[in-house]
Amino acid sequence: MSVFTTESKIIITCNKRLSPYLQQEVEELGYTPTRVFQTGVELVGTVTDTIALNLNLRCASQILYLIKGFTAADPQELYDGLVQIEWENLIDFSGYFSVTSNVNNEHILTPLFANVKVKDAIVDRIKSIKGIRPNSGAEGNKTVVHLYWQDDSAEIFLDTSGETLAKHSYRKIPGKAPMLEALATSTIMATHWDRNSTFINPMCGSGTLAIEAALLATDKHPGLFRMNYGFMHIMGYDEQVFFVERRALKDKSKKDIGFKIIATDISQDAVDISQKNAKTAGVDHLIEFSVCDFEETEVPEAPGIVMFNPEYGERLGIHSKLEATYKRIGDFMKKKCLGYNGYIFTGNPDLAKKIGLRASRKVEFYNGKLDCRLLEYELYEGSKREPKEDI
Repeated sequence: MSVFTTESKIIITCNKRLSPYLQQEVEELGYTPTRVFQTGVELVGTVTDTIALNLNLRCASQILYLIKGFTAADPQELYDGLVQIEWENLIDFSGYFSVTSNVNNEHILTPLFANVKVKDAIVDRIKSIKGIRPNSGAEGNKTVVHLYWQDDSAEIFLDTSGETLAKHSYRKIPGKAPMLEALATSTIMATHWDRNSTFINPMCGSGTLAIEAALLATDKHPGLFRMNYGFMHIMGYDEQVFFVERRALKDKSKKDIGFKIIATDISQDAVDISQKNAKTAGVDHLIEFSVCDFEETEVPEAPGIVMFNPEYGERLGIHSKLEATYKRIGDFMKKKCLGYNGYIFTGNPDLAKKIGLRASRKVEFYNGKLDCRLLEYELYEGSKREPKEDI
């Protein structure tokens, strides 16, 4: 079986609550999901299909291609099922592989034990046929095999991504409490921004929101910033397919935009970091960076969106100061951003009440394990809507 031409189940994973935006991306690429769940999207395709998916998707974490599903009540049955797979046609005996897993089985106290059983089956199979064993370890930069084992049902996958797709490879300097790139993209997608009007990001931190906005506006995809994926280390890989797909990505991306993306921060260090990250992403010329208090941020004529990701009080800042900051954010939006749609991403509902505006929409996200909301404010001009306390 050539996994590059044989269709099988593909699971595209993502962080919790990002699957609606991942589904949108998958469908825009022309694929039809067979299932959408809280942490991913399922479809049918080949490993060749995963090449385009890996290079294009912004909201995904891993792309897994099913090799085999079978019943395994205990570790020995798991080994027996795995050793029957033709690993010698998937992993080069002179190569390197790693194993990851998601395990819930009464015989397994630690996933590391299950990982070892997978590794042993692969090594034993290849050694019995080739006379030499591949190396294995924890590094995820070569061939990656993933075990999903729940009760007595086991599925073994090729992880065609390897290292996570959720980081988009341009952010060399993270800054303080950075927002994961896949999350940043998803929150922007949730705003329904048209990608053709002003995008303002005060309190920009390391610049992730502004950079992701510029990448969306120019149709630049994460595959342009990365040259190593799990699919490259599977036997039968044709590098020409990768380079054709990457060239197509490069050709369709735009170099310029006809509107402003503005990012400001009161910290010179934060702006310096943002500019360096934007340069790595190739969008530094599209973003107007400046050092100032957010209230001094330039607000061009509407329409557009203004998007804040302020501190939550979870790890950074002092709570009493943050209360005053959130109130100032609300004042800034209702006084200077009329005609815009305003957005605040926060994990602190108590602080959100200090904004002084009623949210027209609240979209659920997680930032790590922290339950968060993207709050939307329609900033009407005149007396169309009176400001009310957020709840």
